Amino acid sequence: GTTGLDEKILHLMQSASEVMPIFYATNMSLGVAVLNYLASKASQMLRNFDIEILEMHHRHKKDAPSGTAMTLAQSVAKARNLELEKVRVSRRDGIIGERSKDEIAVMSLRGGDIVGRHTVGFYEDGEFLELNHTATSRATFAKGAIKIAIWLSKQEAKMYSINDFLGI
Repeated sequence: GTTGLDEKILHLMQSASEVMPIFYATNMSLGVAVLNYLASKASQMLRNFDIEILEMHHRHKKDAPSGTAMTLAQSVAKARNLELEKVRVSRRDGIIGERSKDEIAVMSLRGGDIVGRHTVGFYEDGEFLELNHTATSRATFAKGAIKIAIWLSKQEAKMYSINDFLGI
């Protein structure tokens, strides 16, 4: 998986998908794909719940928030028909007032050798639901990539996502 591709590269990938199968995902972990699916469904079902996303990675990670955290944020926003750019919060400090109803916070922690942990939390008065995924080894991403590559080799020319691979 990769993130940070500009529109030109994405357009080239789309063009190439007319003659060969192309796969694009921000994360090659199958568990993260299921987390994304479940978070989207929970976002629809728990419309009155506040949404907070926390991602943790090793101290050497250069971007924050991670592309995976942004994919999760985009999915939960879309599930509520919200524009992420208008409701995303990436920092809270000082006297900031109450949290707005549609706000989706995406927070990042960096430290140690954490391969990757993503939590999508849904919070309401009296209860909360947290969906978590933790990668304990980078081999997780390689295993996912190999499974997807084998599957992709049998597909027709088209642009594919991890949801296509999982059939969701």
